[in-house]
Amino acid sequence: MACMPDSMRARYDVVIVGAGHNGLTAAAYAARGGRSVLVLERADHVGGAAVSARPFAGVDARLSRYSYLVSLMPRQVVEELRLPITLKRRRYSSYTPVADGGLLVDTQDDAATRASFRRLTGSEADFEAWGRFYAMTAEVARRLAPTLTEPLLPRSAVRDLVIGAVGEVAWRSLFEEPLGEVLRRTFADDVVRGVAATDGLIGTFADVDEPSLRQNRCFLYHVIGNGTGDWDVPVGGMGAVSGALHDAAVAAGASIVTSATVTSVDPGASGVEVAWTDAAGRTRGVTAGHLLAGCAPAELERLLGGDDAARPGGEAPASYPEGAQLKVNMLLTRLPRLRDDVDPVAAFSGTLHVNESLTQLQDAHAQAAAGRIPDLPPSEIYCHTLSDRTILGPSFARTEAQTITLFGLHMPTRLFRADPDGSRERALRATLASLNSVLAEPIEDVLALDAHGAPCLEVRTPVDLEGDVGLPGGHIFHRDLSWPFAESDDAAGRWGVETEHPRVLLAGAGARRGGGVSGIPGRAAAMVVLGSAAG
Repeated sequence: MACMPDSMRARYDVVIVGAGHNGLTAAAYAARGGRSVLVLERADHVGGAAVSARPFAGVDARLSRYSYLVSLMPRQVVEELRLPITLKRRRYSSYTPVADGGLLVDTQDDAATRASFRRLTGSEADFEAWGRFYAMTAEVARRLAPTLTEPLLPRSAVRDLVIGAVGEVAWRSLFEEPLGEVLRRTFADDVVRGVAATDGLIGTFADVDEPSLRQNRCFLYHVIGNGTGDWDVPVGGMGAVSGALHDAAVAAGASIVTSATVTSVDPGASGVEVAWTDAAGRTRGVTAGHLLAGCAPAELERLLGGDDAARPGGEAPASYPEGAQLKVNMLLTRLPRLRDDVDPVAAFSGTLHVNESLTQLQDAHAQAAAGRIPDLPPSEIYCHTLSDRTILGPSFARTEAQTITLFGLHMPTRLFRADPDGSRERALRATLASLNSVLAEPIEDVLALDAHGAPCLEVRTPVDLEGDVGLPGGHIFHRDLSWPFAESDDAAGRWGVETEHPRVLLAGAGARRGGGVSGIPGRAAAMVVLGSAAG
């Protein structure tokens, strides 16, 4: 997989720190543009968090281990790099089980969705409000999505764009008023409000009423992908996406070295000196015309000689990012039975929301903010294999086996620092109990067993993600998401990847318009390089 660079070559036009999907995207674009490219990856494989893995001993099932679905990767990136990837649309948007039934949102059957709203709420008012609200976000998405692959527009231009398309209420609702206020005004039912609110809380530890509006920024990125907001299943798993990007980079001429740990970055007027150690522990050095940081901004700061506390395992400064999720990967012998009479295939084909009414979300946030694992952790579940069974080996593909991934909300890093193992176990127990509260049978009864007879279940906390993938504080977006436009006059027309060092650029999720599996920051960093003089 990895190519060793020519040992006689001491200078590259571009050196990229990190072979996550954004680093690979940057490498592919820069190399296709004629630049010499070296990618240095700490792990022994590429892909970062966008990987597939076989986490269960002796079990032939390749799970998307850390990231699951694709929405934000522009079709433009897929087409420009000629990536041989297939994304499958999910018919069912979501299912939310509650004590007296459940809410099933079927994107292909308005009548069935209307009936489901009526059964849950006793009227059709929230169904009508749902249609209006998401028609508004869809139009905003249609206007905003094309701007993500262009230089940054000023805030005023985006405001005019949104207001011209859908009116001033849309601008206020998405960009100025806390999400909680908007949802309470829009929907009468607490469950319906919660289903909408979760898009503002994925990987973001926030109260829906926070004046910082970071929940609004998270919500916006979850509804604007490719102008539709659809979250699609990558056929072959997330590893197929990073694998295609790796192949595109190598085919274009990029050199990729794994088990290569960058130890320092020293920018100067004529280049950037990069020190790294190879798999044998030897110290190496190379000069870059540009250094592209596919790693997190906190890690780049450390490599530049900044705060050494911003290091996994060290005492984190107050400004250090904080993740907020519990990830649980499972292989089931079959789908569990539900308390409702809904078809389990329909319920699990989209996003299954567990204890995510607005009140439940707010209660869980308050408990976590006070330093407690929530009593009833909210979570959502995705079942990859109902859309794509290619990730299962032949012996499983012919059975009723299914892979599911659970994403637990409001599980901030602070809950796991002092006692990583004990708090992980407590969080898992509480989360499984929460899930079982909406099922007709315990999830444990349908877990498959690995070659050693152990349940096929893997749990990762933010602290685990920090160690596994190098995400500071386990933050899946590297840090809180930013608005997808320039917030100052001098940033307008730039790409949102620039740093105080002209030859050092962000190329990962921590850039403006970063987050999610998108390739947008990697492409943006490459555009800056390709727009400058070679070297």
